[in-house]
Amino acid sequence: MTIELLSRIRSRAARVGIIGQGYVGLPLALVFHDAGFPVLGLDVDERKVEALRRGDSYIGHIGRDRVARAVASGGYEATTDFDRLAGCDAILICVPTPLGTHREPDNSFIHKTARAIARRLRPGQLVVLESTTYPGATDGEVLPILRESGLACPDDFLLAFSPEREDPGNGRFSTRTIPKIVGGVNGPSTEAAAALYRAAVETVVEVSSARVAESSKLLENVFRSVNIALVNELKMTFDRMGIDVWEVIEAARTKPFGFMPFYPGPGLGGHCIPLDPFYLAWKAAEHGTWARFVELAGEINADMPRYVVGKVAEALNDESKSLRGSRVLVLGLAYKPNIDDDRESPSYALIELLRAAGAWVDYCDPFFPAARKGRRQGLSLASVPCTPEMFARYDVLVVATAHDAFKDPALYRDVGLVVDTRNLVSALGGGPRRVVKA
Repeated sequence: MTIELLSRIRSRAARVGIIGQGYVGLPLALVFHDAGFPVLGLDVDERKVEALRRGDSYIGHIGRDRVARAVASGGYEATTDFDRLAGCDAILICVPTPLGTHREPDNSFIHKTARAIARRLRPGQLVVLESTTYPGATDGEVLPILRESGLACPDDFLLAFSPEREDPGNGRFSTRTIPKIVGGVNGPSTEAAAALYRAAVETVVEVSSARVAESSKLLENVFRSVNIALVNELKMTFDRMGIDVWEVIEAARTKPFGFMPFYPGPGLGGHCIPLDPFYLAWKAAEHGTWARFVELAGEINADMPRYVVGKVAEALNDESKSLRGSRVLVLGLAYKPNIDDDRESPSYALIELLRAAGAWVDYCDPFFPAARKGRRQGLSLASVPCTPEMFARYDVLVVATAHDAFKDPALYRDVGLVVDTRNLVSALGGGPRRVVKA
C-alpha cells in the first residue's frame, strides 16, 4: 500500500484533499497545486467555497490572481461535498482548535472532521493532522476514530501529524519555504507523509513520532508566549520606575550573543500563541504535573488588555476627564501589522473592556472596513476613516496595531492624547500633544 501511494506522490498523480480553507488550509492548497498535484479544498462554509469557485481570495496576503489562476487551471477545486474525500489519496486536516470558556482545549472540530473522514475512508489513503493540539491527540484520539471504519493503520491507511507554521504577512518565509515537521503514528506513515510534503515544500524534517511533532509545535509557541510575557511584565515594572522598556530592549539587543529581542503589546493575537500554552498546561495536568511557568505566562499575556485600559483611564484622568463618557478610537483590529487577520486579536478585548467602563468606542483599521463576527465576538462596528479630521474627534487614541497606515505624523496633528501600546507614535516625532506608552 505504501509503495503504491509513494508512486502516486512521486508522479504528482495523488489527489490532495485539504479540509479547511482558511489561513492555513488555503495557502497549503495553493502550494500543492503549484507543485503539480490535483487539489480538492473542502470547507463547511458555503460562502467561502462559492468565493473560491469564483477565484476570489478572502485573505489579504493571498492575492486574488493566485486563486483565480489555480481555479482556472482546473487543478484546484473548492467544495462542501465531503463524499469526495473518497477520491483523495491524501487528506490534510486544517481545522480550528480553540479554547473553551475555561481555557480548556476544544478538539471538537478535529473529532468531527475525523468522523467525517472515517465514514468515507478507503484503503490506500494518507491522513495528516495539521491543526495544533496537545501531545497524543493524533494517535490517542484521531487514530481510534479512523479505526471505526474497520480499517487498520498502517495496513490499510496511514496517519501522521505535521504542524502548520503559517506566519501571515511574513515577506521572508512562506508556506513553501518554512521547514515542515512530520511525525507519523508509525514508520510507514512518517515515510509517506514526508514524501508528500517534500514534493511541495523546500525542507521536511522527520521526527520519531506524531507526539514529538505535536510537542515541537507547542514548544515553538510556548517559547514566544513566555518571552512576550516576560517583556510585558517588565514593561509594567519599568513603568512604575519611570523607565522606558522600549529603550531598554533596544539597548539590550546590541549584545551580539545570548539575547533575542521580544516586544511588549496590548496582549497576544493569532491562532497559536494565545492558545497553545494552555493546551500544554492542560495536558500536563492530566499527567499529574503542572506547567506553572507556562500558565503564568498565559495569564500575564491574557491580562494585558486590562492593563492598557487602566493606562487609558489614568491618562484621561490626568486630562481631567473620565473614561466613562469619553470618545475612544482604537487603532487596529488585526493582531499584527499590515494583514487582515484578526484571530484572537487583543483589540477585541480592549474594545469590550472600554465599552464596559462606559466609553464610546470606535475603531480604525484599513484592513477591516467592517468588524467580522467571530466565535466570541460580534462588534457590529465599521472602521472610521483614517484621516486627521476623524482622529481629532476623539478624546484619546489607543494604538493597538502598528499598521504602516498609522505612521503618518500628519494624522495626529490635532490629536490631544494617544495611548501607545506599540511604540509607534512615540517614534514619529511631532504628532499629538501627549503620548502615553502602555
